[in-house]
Amino acid sequence: MPDGVPVEYPIEVQWEGEMRWRGGPAGGPTLLVDGKRESSPSPVDALVVSLASCSAIDVVDYLEKRRTPPTAASVSVRFSRAAEPPRRLTDLHLTYRVSTDSPREHVERAVQLSFDKYCSVAASLAPDIRTSWEIEISPPSGGE
Repeated sequence: MPDGVPVEYPIEVQWEGEMRWRGGPAGGPTLLVDGKRESSPSPVDALVVSLASCSAIDVVDYLEKRRTPPTAASVSVRFSRAAEPPRRLTDLHLTYRVSTDSPREHVERAVQLSFDKYCSVAASLAPDIRTSWEIEISPPSGGE
């Protein structure tokens, strides 16, 4: 890897039958993917989950550093795929729902920074995938 820093652990993937595969760091936690989407998300669904969670981690981290941590957060993703194989992702639209005291502009900044600078999953996607996002903010929940 001439431009990259090697990761110190390999990822291992083991076939569990039919279209199910379990993988993760050798000797570490694993996740299951199912090409039939019966027992777990498909590989493409898992990629979309990875994108949403990677970005959401950045958003929560940013808001925590601003001392306006969310009391709840979620991301929903609508996406399109090419009609013909390899049926790659073509469009992604993420909706962030965040319960926080943080002003809208700070939440928007957090999402933008995630896509522009911090989210390694977003940075690893093909640059021609059309990606958009929106945010919905609600007051903090609970007694915090």
